[in-house]
Amino acid sequence: MLVVGLAAGAFSGLLGVGGGVVVVPLLMALAWMDARRATATSLASIAIIAVWGVVGYAALGNVHWGLALVVGVPALAGTVIGVRLRARVSTRLIARAFALLLVAGAISLVVMP
Repeated sequence: MLVVGLAAGAFSGLLGVGGGVVVVPLLMALAWMDARRATATSLASIAIIAVWGVVGYAALGNVHWGLALVVGVPALAGTVIGVRLRARVSTRLIARAFALLLVAGAISLVVMP
């Protein structure tokens, strides 16, 4: 789990990703967690990662607080909706949808200049 944590922290600090993109698949593969438990565990770790990331970037003056609020407040509402929806959707469907999202993200990174 130390490797999972180090990978999540490194990717989070470097690219702004780490929770869902890194932690969920690694927890599923290395800790044999189902997608539901891996997602919940990832969200808990994101809280810790995010605090330290914000502190580091804020110290460098790189946080646009206005935009952070504009994105963050609706994201809180989306999280509540997502958690409730998650309870009603099968783990298999969530894992497949997540995999498709990762593939789509990878394709967009390769295609976009």
